[in-house]
Amino acid sequence: MGVCGAPERDITDDVTTPTGTDELTDFFDRYGAALTMGDVAGIAGCYTLPGMVVSGSYSFTFTSPAAVALSFLGAAPSYREQRIVAAHAQISDVQQLGSALAMVAVTWEYLDATGCAVPGDSYRYLVRLEPAGWRICTVIATH
Repeated sequence: MGVCGAPERDITDDVTTPTGTDELTDFFDRYGAALTMGDVAGIAGCYTLPGMVVSGSYSFTFTSPAAVALSFLGAAPSYREQRIVAAHAQISDVQQLGSALAMVAVTWEYLDATGCAVPGDSYRYLVRLEPAGWRICTVIATH
């Protein structure tokens, strides 16, 4: 089981229950840890394929774990440069889109090596509940 893996469960459980929200929080905690550690294999394990990233100025897709990992290689030096040591996902909204899909609004709160908060960005994540746990399908930058 990878960084973003979770025990297999019934994908028909409702995400709006406290357990579903807790599982999303745990998922994004693991994803944030992988991001700040530069664990590109762990990051790739958080995505379902094909995946997509969309912003106001660009879009890209990836169809393999290696492509996911390559797309995040540039983020690790940026985190190191800013001395980011932790990332916490503040989930502000979860919209259930069926039995296995949800749109999750997240604002990232970062912490640097001195313990100071570093402003983060906001995203919406289209996530799918798979037998191994939550996986990201699409990331939409909402800054």
